[in-house]
Amino acid sequence: MNPTGPFADELRIGVAVSVPEPYAAELQAARARVGDPAADLIRPHITLLGPTVLPTAALPEAEEHLRAVAAAHAPFTVHLRGTATFRPVSPVVFVEVVEGIASCELLEVAIRSGVLDQQLRFHYHPHVTIAHEVPDDALDRAFEDMAGFEARFDVTEIHVYEHGDDGMWRTIGAFPLEG
Repeated sequence: MNPTGPFADELRIGVAVSVPEPYAAELQAARARVGDPAADLIRPHITLLGPTVLPTAALPEAEEHLRAVAAAHAPFTVHLRGTATFRPVSPVVFVEVVEGIASCELLEVAIRSGVLDQQLRFHYHPHVTIAHEVPDDALDRAFEDMAGFEARFDVTEIHVYEHGDDGMWRTIGAFPLEG
């Protein structure tokens, strides 16, 4: 897999737990308020597999892999609460996952195998980004504004997204958790 593409006959995908409404709209609005340029391009989510470039011809194999992983994992509950940051390592503010961490971690490890095998740049930490690569004052504002945020929802499926040439991440598949 080429992390710098995609080039001809390649695509960039990601796999995530999508945050449902009404929480998604609130999180997206928070990201937009601080001027995050990705606010309208990335649906609020918990990443399970970060941006990954693979040959277009490998997509059916990747989808079969994701189907098998999802079939082996049971639905679970996610509880989001409060904010945290990856600063100074990375200019990111996020909403914390306080319940469902182990289920996300198990999914992440299973997904990042087989056709989607890859090394991580950082240790996996499930979260929902609300500010990324914006000035420090905007990061501070996101941290403070969403400190009281709380949401609880059931995760019954995982989604695969494709990164378009326009910068938008679009859902191209959903795989039910059936374990």
